Amino acid sequence: YYMKFATKVIHAGIEPDATSGAIMTPIFQTSTYVQDAPGVHKGFEYARTQNPTRNVLQNQLAALENGNHGICFASGLAATDAIVKLFQQGDHIISCNDLYGGTYRIFTKVYGKFGMDFSFVDMTDVTNIENAITPKTKLIWVETPTNPMLNIVDIAAVCALAKKHNVLVCVDNTFASPYLQTPLDLGADIVIHSATKYLGGHSDVIHGAVVVKDKSLADQLYFIQNASGAVPGPQDCFLILRGIKTLHIRVERACENAEKIAAFLASHPKVEKVNYPGFVSHKGHEIAKKQMKKFGAMVSFSLKDDSLAAAHKVLSSTKLFSLAESLGGVESLIGHPASMTHGSIPLEERKKTGVVDSLIRLSIGIEDADDLIEDLKNAIGKHKPTTKEWFATARNYALYSNESGLYDDI
Repeated sequence: YYMKFATKVIHAGIEPDATSGAIMTPIFQTSTYVQDAPGVHKGFEYARTQNPTRNVLQNQLAALENGNHGICFASGLAATDAIVKLFQQGDHIISCNDLYGGTYRIFTKVYGKFGMDFSFVDMTDVTNIENAITPKTKLIWVETPTNPMLNIVDIAAVCALAKKHNVLVCVDNTFASPYLQTPLDLGADIVIHSATKYLGGHSDVIHGAVVVKDKSLADQLYFIQNASGAVPGPQDCFLILRGIKTLHIRVERACENAEKIAAFLASHPKVEKVNYPGFVSHKGHEIAKKQMKKFGAMVSFSLKDDSLAAAHKVLSSTKLFSLAESLGGVESLIGHPASMTHGSIPLEERKKTGVVDSLIRLSIGIEDADDLIEDLKNAIGKHKPTTKEWFATARNYALYSNESGLYDDI
């Protein structure tokens, strides 16, 4: 029997504990397992390699993404690291030109020095991807919706192109969650999540996940998981399992709120542009309608006053929107991509994709939408910054705007 999503988040891959009947998966807080004789054991030898709590989560994640194998990691970037380790010196990877700064950083600053080649293109036009493919291209890395401009990439079209050239496709599904889209169903080979975000949903755990259908690909990733050791602890896995149970309810409510907030921002006289795939005017609206259940709960916008000081004033004036890194929790967050999540991307590269100084990113939570709108109304309507305030902001910004990438953890 094929379970619908709301049933999957409660039951898929989960059975009551065999020893106690506990309905919640226990936290197996152990580093090793007793063997009856050398090589004779109950399927568990060492907790880096296997853990019962992690196994349950991996099975559930596979079910949610309509895959066959889930592989968990200590963070989203640890998951990214494992995927890149599938490849070697001289291999070429194509990625979005609008993507999470941490992904850009690990590609260029960690693996670039090992002789791997990366291209960053505008994936809203698949022709750009085709033009970038070389005989050494091994992977196309897609983010959709993208971070932070909320561009939409046609997953099915990218996958069709990739298969023609015998290239793998990985889709970062963090912004959408498996509730809104399932890239494996559209032809992708790999799905990755920062499970810290919507899957966990409560801003209390760092976690990463990869899901695939192909067993040989899964075996390679399980090998890297064990060999490199960037595994999550059982407590972290338990928290993700707990968060997943309300994934559909949380994302549904957050999407409803985002729709109202995006409409409010679009009508505000001080707002220059709102990036939200739910608008009919959005370049990727029709594709989003085709491949997503709803349009997501992320919104970004720029101000007509495009100064850093104007953005800083809004960022510092909200009461309900907390100024913080990350996204996907039950609470609403406000952030400044240029100095926070995308600080490791060079200024000129950022500006090409629209990550200007006044760009503000919102992660819409599940609070009352009217309260959130009132909070933004008060913040955007604050007085124009004085010269003194502007210089104070500029000094602070200088501390964070650097290419070390120390401050761009999403």
